[in-house]
Amino acid sequence: MDNLWAPWRSAYVEKCSKPKTSGCTFCNILKARQDKKNFIFLRTDYSFAVLNIYPFNAAHSLVIPQRHVPDLSALRPEERADLMDTLVVVQDMIRKAFAPQAFNIGMNIGHLAGAGVPEHLHIHVVPRWSGDVNFMPVLFDTKVIPVSLKSTYERLLRANKS
Repeated sequence: MDNLWAPWRSAYVEKCSKPKTSGCTFCNILKARQDKKNFIFLRTDYSFAVLNIYPFNAAHSLVIPQRHVPDLSALRPEERADLMDTLVVVQDMIRKAFAPQAFNIGMNIGHLAGAGVPEHLHIHVVPRWSGDVNFMPVLFDTKVIPVSLKSTYERLLRANKS
């Protein structure tokens, strides 16, 4: 049997075995003002962007309104506009940093729709490349992410400056 070593996954396993923190995950990381530690790579007047720490693909990001709302209809017009503008900026940053060939962009609104944090609206931005899906998820239920979160974070910050 061959081993695929993924020591960074231990953080996920350990986190799952600990009691959950109180409050909203997104609100907590926004208020902490520890952007590097929490992988927040962009803040705007009404929104922010953060790396998904359990990504589907490299540079999988979330664009999130700063105000805690569960649905698009709860946003004020200026918040909705800022959220969409932030989405465009994030997509451009990912393009500059990683040159993906395509994107999956979407929202899961509500627990039954698959939202991991159903109480706080967020948009997934998943870059895609030819060949990014291989036999590993199909046969072994394992996704191989070829770049670390730290490296991804740094590349996105550089892309925002260029």
